[in-house]
Amino acid sequence: MKPSLQAELDHALTAAVEEMRLAVGDLMDTLNTERNALESADVNALNQAGSSKHELMLRLEQLDSERVQLSQGAPEASRELAPKWQEILQSLRACEQLNQRNGTLVGIRLQQVRKALAVLTGNEAEASVYGRAGDLRMSLRSQTLAEA
Repeated sequence: MKPSLQAELDHALTAAVEEMRLAVGDLMDTLNTERNALESADVNALNQAGSSKHELMLRLEQLDSERVQLSQGAPEASRELAPKWQEILQSLRACEQLNQRNGTLVGIRLQQVRKALAVLTGNEAEASVYGRAGDLRMSLRSQTLAEA
């Protein structure tokens, strides 16, 4: 392979790995923003964080695909970038933990809302099941909360 072509491949691989590093940093920031939005019940910020998180994940998938392809043509640069790649992987593991933490918070909030709805509607939250048609069925409480 010509040295100029090899240098281009090496440069492209380095650029892809650096873009991944920056995108992972942005993802971490977005996950922290999402956490703040969940804690403050800011629906607009939560929607924006979710959209941003989705775009960043798509970008990371695209960059990783490029990285894999470029690594085949630039094995020496790939070896040199191995420490940076390990840092990216560590950051991605931290992002996974942040995302799981946010998911746990969503689950807790959902459970709280279901309990509140059960009290308001007179249905027991634990007694709800899905029917054959996929509809949610709830048994009614034996006592009403109030009469009009």
